[in-house]
Amino acid sequence: MSWLRDLVGGDKPTGTPVLLAPMAGVNDVAFRSLCIECGVDSTYTEMVSSKALSFANEKTRRLLDRAANERRVAVQLFGHEPETMARQAAWVEEEMGDALAYIDINMGCPARKIVKKGDGSALMTDPDLACDIVRAVSSAISHPVTVKFRKGYAAGEDKAVEFARMLEASGAAALAVHGRTAAQFYTGVADWDVIARVKRAVSVPVIGNGDVRSGADAAALVDRTGCDAVMIGRAAQGNPWLFSQVKAVLRGEDEPTAPSVEDRIAMAHRHAALLSRRVGGNLVYMRKHVMWYLRGIPGAARARGDLNQCITLADFDAVLERLVEDWHRAESEGIQSPDGV
Repeated sequence: MSWLRDLVGGDKPTGTPVLLAPMAGVNDVAFRSLCIECGVDSTYTEMVSSKALSFANEKTRRLLDRAANERRVAVQLFGHEPETMARQAAWVEEEMGDALAYIDINMGCPARKIVKKGDGSALMTDPDLACDIVRAVSSAISHPVTVKFRKGYAAGEDKAVEFARMLEASGAAALAVHGRTAAQFYTGVADWDVIARVKRAVSVPVIGNGDVRSGADAAALVDRTGCDAVMIGRAAQGNPWLFSQVKAVLRGEDEPTAPSVEDRIAMAHRHAALLSRRVGGNLVYMRKHVMWYLRGIPGAARARGDLNQCITLADFDAVLERLVEDWHRAESEGIQSPDGV
């Protein structure tokens, strides 16, 4: 058993852990809490800027908060300065203690505002600097250091195997591979074969990421690549139940049925209520989460304008109550065509 499986768990007989991908602007403590309830084995914070931490930015430091039911959380740092990354990783380790699972270094984010500063996937264009960062962070902390990266940086590139070997030699304890290039962003189809090649090329655990939307997808990813863990990102947005579905299939059980419309609306309400207790009455960050929960529900598209005006929990409650009424009315009238967000 790898250290990763020992640390985050994983159901028998497969023992394959299922992880929530680190997603900036998505992985708030409320969302992570709900994913834990639905069976995810390990969670990550949003991307945390090492430079902002070095300035003692309070908003950035709040990204390190844990959910009430979160025993441990992996912290994903981004930056391109080895000394700053190492110093802030050491601060995070001291600050969080046993609540820290491991430090993950972001070398995969394709966002232009990140890449233009030399952070995220831009580090794939400078492997020597990437390795310097891994060595510096690994030397500064006692917790494992992992790296998340992509197939390559430019369109058509396939540099993941060489990059993975260099990172492993520099001290990376596990590698998460997204089967797209940075140039693809999130378009096209993830290349799972590159994950398999990385798995064969290194001895550390490899986490497979990309296009896992169901339990069947997760099982196929493990079967094709031999990956040690499955990471799920965008498919879990508005759908934390996906983790229980994936876990069931990896146990060899039938995949549970999808949540009902009532379940989805109720979960959207719970998410908003949890978030409201964290940030007070202002819930503007909840708008996108609600839209994800309501995707495909009759009346949701028409409610988009109302959702974009929601600020308080009461505002969201009013919109959600109207959607429940619209759904029951559509059912009673035999309306089958979904009206998605």
